[in-house]
Amino acid sequence: QAQLVESGGGVVQFGGSLRLSCTASGFSLDDYAIGWFRQGPGAREGLGCINGTDGSTYYVDSVKGRFTISRDSAKNTVYLQMNSLQAEDTGVYYCATQWPCGSSVVSWGQGTQVTVSS
Repeated sequence: QAQLVESGGGVVQFGGSLRLSCTASGFSLDDYAIGWFRQGPGAREGLGCINGTDGSTYYVDSVKGRFTISRDSAKNTVYLQMNSLQAEDTGVYYCATQWPCGSSVVSWGQGTQVTVSS
């Protein structure tokens, strides 16, 4: 059964770093774009995406320069490296398959909680 599983969430201090993982089973991540999303107090928002075809990445302005998406095809895993974390980065983080970046989500992971403490 195809599924995405996020991991790596937790509590981190303001200004700290955290790396989230999104591991796929039942399919190859290289066949899809993988987007990262965050659910805070408001609506779920897209943060960035990595295309499966060429590995190109895209970020929203609020995380550009702080967050980096990368892929390890051998591990069938996509990562979200988060640096200089701020209070507004607190939320549940989801990865999702898209085809390509910017298109509708095909499937979601279950999410992982990130809490930035002051």
